[in-house]
Amino acid sequence: MNAVLWLAEYAVRTELINEADRAWAVNAILDALQADALPEAEVGENAELHEALDALLDDALARGALKDGGMVARDLLDTELMGRLTPRPAWVIDRFERLYEEAPERATDWYYRFSQDTNYIRRDRVRKDMKWKTPTEYGELDITINLSKPEKDPKAIAAARLLPQSAYPRCQLCRENEGYAGRVNHPARQNHRLIPLRINGSPWFLQYSPYVYYHEHCICLNAEHTPMRIDRACFEKLLDFVRQFPHYFVGSNADLPIVGGSILAHDHFQGGHYEFPMQKAPVETEVAFPGYEDVQAGIVRWPMSVLRLNALSPERLVELADRILIKWRAYTDEAAMIFAETEGAPHNTITPIARRRGERYELDLVLRNNLTTPEHPLGLYHPHAELHHIKKENIGLIEVMGLAVLPARLREELQAVADGLAEGRDLTQDERTAKHAEWAASFASRYTITRENAFAIVQHETGRVFARVLEHAGVFKRTVEGREAFLRFIEFAKC
Repeated sequence: MNAVLWLAEYAVRTELINEADRAWAVNAILDALQADALPEAEVGENAELHEALDALLDDALARGALKDGGMVARDLLDTELMGRLTPRPAWVIDRFERLYEEAPERATDWYYRFSQDTNYIRRDRVRKDMKWKTPTEYGELDITINLSKPEKDPKAIAAARLLPQSAYPRCQLCRENEGYAGRVNHPARQNHRLIPLRINGSPWFLQYSPYVYYHEHCICLNAEHTPMRIDRACFEKLLDFVRQFPHYFVGSNADLPIVGGSILAHDHFQGGHYEFPMQKAPVETEVAFPGYEDVQAGIVRWPMSVLRLNALSPERLVELADRILIKWRAYTDEAAMIFAETEGAPHNTITPIARRRGERYELDLVLRNNLTTPEHPLGLYHPHAELHHIKKENIGLIEVMGLAVLPARLREELQAVADGLAEGRDLTQDERTAKHAEWAASFASRYTITRENAFAIVQHETGRVFARVLEHAGVFKRTVEGREAFLRFIEFAKC
């Protein structure tokens, strides 16, 4: 079947267009391909979307309509093709709002499927992600090697250096990305559609992450390009979001470097329809705050330092959370290596997560500190150097909740470690495994390693490393001294 005709049929089948739009859609695709007739690109009737797009891109490259066969150039063109078939924003918003009136979950179910059907979320790449669970003393942790976010090819990197600086869109979250054609240093977004929301009385937008680290991984972004800030208003917005979407959780990265996310310049939250390991973790020590007897509070059994608040009234949660935040911002405990500031630079902040538990509202407040020391220049409460062979990047919201997002390089490296252990090779002699050799030696003697079980063992031990990563990121350690220090802060917060 001709790939252009297949693509038009796909758009009808997924309700991106109507039957009456079919001939128009074919011509719109041909226009994007710079073709005046159907190209010689064939696919089977049961092909998948990425196969039809690949066939059209290969043909465009052969005809010279696509000048560069690298991934960045191909992504720019196939996004343009899907953009020609994606309904206009007003139609998408109207459909979402009609479904929301029936039930919030119906609206998000449709919107998530729509975001995949338009290829904004690339199903074929998401399927490549490696995922497994590792049992630990904190429950099962989620481990993923995310392969759906492509790395730029050398040609694109070189071309980007030659481009003039552009401030449009200001960042990859800004509303102006909707429908943007992209360039070699900024992704195309013609197939991207935003849903407007009112969060705590201010304009925000809802979208999904194109890289989907977990089920229905959504992003809620401020309509204005304004910096991240953890404050009382942040707590109010998070709780208002879960009021409107009670089947979703939502959280914010911290607002300081090292312990924050990758985009601090644009205020945004991340949420979704997924139960993270931290959500399953129980409260191990109940605490009471005078004047807040209607709020259940306690320390969570988790490698990081988490206070969980639960109440029927979101307003009461906001009041107590704001009090704890103010106290934490100002808190210093030299014996526990907690400093509110050094040389005028603030260190204490919070990673907050909101959810519903039936009719009740819940906030997890994860205490963070971005202090650096000569021994740990990347952060005292950051993965230490001995764990960098697995995880060196910042521990943001997603990792805090128990899902490891590990670098793509580990796909090959961990397999090489497993093969080397099974074959008894010297891991220090292979550049793929040398950085992992000491770690592998530390656990190999505990197992009888064979070709059949080697990779599963390496996966399990990788998950155990991630548990240590979270312990390093915890400001109050899970020791007698750490527990006493945590309780000292709680007493300080009560005053």
